[in-house]
Amino acid sequence: MLKGTLCTVRHVQAADLNNYIALVNDLPSRGEFFSMQFKSPEVIRREFMQTGLVTEDSELFLIEDQHQHIIGTITHFKSRTPASREIGYRLFDPQRGGRGYTSEATRLLVDYLFHAYTYHRLELLMDPQNTASERIAQKNGFTQEGLMRQAFFINGSMRDVKMYSLLRPEWQARSR
Repeated sequence: MLKGTLCTVRHVQAADLNNYIALVNDLPSRGEFFSMQFKSPEVIRREFMQTGLVTEDSELFLIEDQHQHIIGTITHFKSRTPASREIGYRLFDPQRGGRGYTSEATRLLVDYLFHAYTYHRLELLMDPQNTASERIAQKNGFTQEGLMRQAFFINGSMRDVKMYSLLRPEWQARSR
């Protein structure tokens, strides 16, 4: 469990499954930047029973507020090289946006990944119009690298993607 002042980042537990499935599959809460694809509850339950939603390829965490309400998810997963990981996050309630939850959860996960693993590079990919996600990247010391043209299929169309990265030496310099 990773504890911050605003939120806690923790693994999914069996008691969370029904609530987690309802939140993650709530299509209207996804907004314009998330895919409308969703998994069946049975598939999610099977994956949880087999792996706890933690594998070598990916690790899923819940974001909880100070009252232990599940407010979002944050994950890290395989990227293009063995020395890299990509981070993804989502708040379930858009009304909670702008309060620092996702920025803090990202900082907690970045610290965890650089302390616990030998990863050298962490990446955040986002829609160029997603200014909230861009602020999270900047607050956490990520540097914009460029634009990948038409790299994501979201809501029926191909979308450009901005890439941000944070290297271990940059994180170490910020941590001092």
